Order: sequence, then structure tokens, then C-alpha cells
Amino acid sequence: MDLGIAGKVAVVIGGESGIGAACVKVLAQEGSIVSSWDLQRKQSENEISFRGVDVTKGEQVQAAWNDTEERLGPVEILVHAAAIGSGYFGFPFTHVPVQAWHKVLEVNILGMANVAHVAGPAMQSRKSGSMVFLTSIAGQMGSQTDPPYSASKAANINFAQCMAKDLAPHGVRVNCVSPGMVKTPLNASIWEAWNAQQPSDLRLSYEEWAARKIRLVVPLGRWQQAEDIAAMVVFLSSPRSSEVTGQTINVDGGSVMHS
Repeated sequence: MDLGIAGKVAVVIGGESGIGAACVKVLAQEGSIVSSWDLQRKQSENEISFRGVDVTKGEQVQAAWNDTEERLGPVEILVHAAAIGSGYFGFPFTHVPVQAWHKVLEVNILGMANVAHVAGPAMQSRKSGSMVFLTSIAGQMGSQTDPPYSASKAANINFAQCMAKDLAPHGVRVNCVSPGMVKTPLNASIWEAWNAQQPSDLRLSYEEWAARKIRLVVPLGRWQQAEDIAAMVVFLSSPRSSEVTGQTINVDGGSVMHS
């Protein structure tokens, strides 16, 4: 299927690891001109443009946008995959000190706002564009695993809906993709935080912990792959989804089902 995005300029924020890196790869395979933005370069291929950006710094986001458009052309596709966890494990929420919330909210919510305030007006002025934000099923079900992360992902979903309503009259679409169980550095950090709280005789390897969790919460009974998430992100970024906006699509093996 031709997705119709060959030659279009795409920015992937958080594009150097995990799901963001998979999005960079799939967009490039579809012929998009991709710029990967992240704190530091890790693995994007040589032909992929890279820009060092801290999303908590609005001026850096604006400068990166200006530079990307000057070098590559108008950005028509934005994928935002930059996020962090608290580094703590909940159960109950009081296990997470209040001070641990600040950085999570700064990166995951204010970082998204900084990006939106740059990308939104630019796309609105051209009457076209697509933004896809990586959220999480944790933001839909009050996950106790990492309460600050869960709360921030709920905020991301809500803000994306606000943007979708504001920008729809200008031909700009905004959607979210919520992953389930994916092997990423963030997922591994959740396991580490959980494992550190367990007595030595109850500790599990990452694979054991994940396998147990998958059996409990994933009806399809398997990991979701970063490429599975990227495939949905790229579809939502394409003209093939031209009537889809303000939606949150779960790629989670059936973990969360809505009527």
C-alpha cells in the first residue's frame, strides 16, 4: 500500500531509541525525509538528519524547527515520542516522592506543550499537517506502576484532543498512539524500579517479570514490538488516515478494550 508520504518532511522527537527510532526507520522506508531530534545521537543512520533538542527548552524546539525547515523544507509530519518515567515503582503512590513528579511533568507535559506551540501554528499557516503523540495505555487506566508517568500520559491524550479540535478547521490532524508492553529502555527502567523493592528471594529477571505481566494483562499473549507501534504511527501520519483526528489508538495486544 502506498501511504503517500514519500518526499514529505517528517520530524521524530525522541527518535534515537525505542519506539521513536522505529518510527524514524519506518518513515524513511516509506520515502519520507526524516529528521530525528533527541538529547544526543545514538543510532540514527548517517543519511538521517539529526538535531540535538531538549524539549523542555522552548527556544531549542523553535530553533530546531527553523533549522529543519530551512534545510529540508516544510515539516508536514510530526511524531513526538520523547518521554521519561519517574524511576520509582508505585503500589501505592506514596512510594513515589512528590519531588520525583516534577521532572516527569516537565518533560512529558510541558515538553509536549513546547512542541505543540511551535508545530501547531506552522502547520496551521499552511493548512496541512499531521501530529502523532506517543502516549500509553497507562494514561487510560490509572496505572499504579508509575503514577507520575501515568498521569502525564493522561494529560497528553487530553491535550492532543484539545489541539485536534483547534486545528481541524485548518486541515491539521492530531492523534495519539498508546503502546502496550514493548521492550524499550523505559519499560526496562520500570522493571528495575520494581525489582529493587522486592526481597531477594522474590526478585525476577526482566524476561521473567515481563512474561508474567504479559500473561496477566495482554490477551494476545505476546510482546508488542516497536515496529508494531511505528506502523500505526506512520499510517496516522499519512493521507490514508485523512478522516482520523482526535483519536487515541491502542496498539497493546488487547490490554485495554473500549466499547
